[in-house]
Amino acid sequence: MPRPTPAQIAYGSATVVFSALAMLLFAQPGAGFGTALIALVSLALGLLVALTVPVSRPTGRVPRGEAAGARARRAPQPAESRVGEHSLHR
Repeated sequence: MPRPTPAQIAYGSATVVFSALAMLLFAQPGAGFGTALIALVSLALGLLVALTVPVSRPTGRVPRGEAAGARARRAPQPAESRVGEHSLHR
């Protein structure tokens, strides 16, 4: 299972806190079963929100500042510089 992104953690946590506060303020439960039920519903709602946050996928593009350096590192060597290298293939 992949790790959650910071956005998923933030949205899920905020949902748990704000939904719990809102339900506690509107329902005004006494101590015990009502409070536990609100806590469970808030946690379930936060988990649902965290799992449905769209996850950005890497596009495979190189950032603009690194493009020239990345191309220079991956540039093939000219044939003249490889003449003296040993090879297992004949």
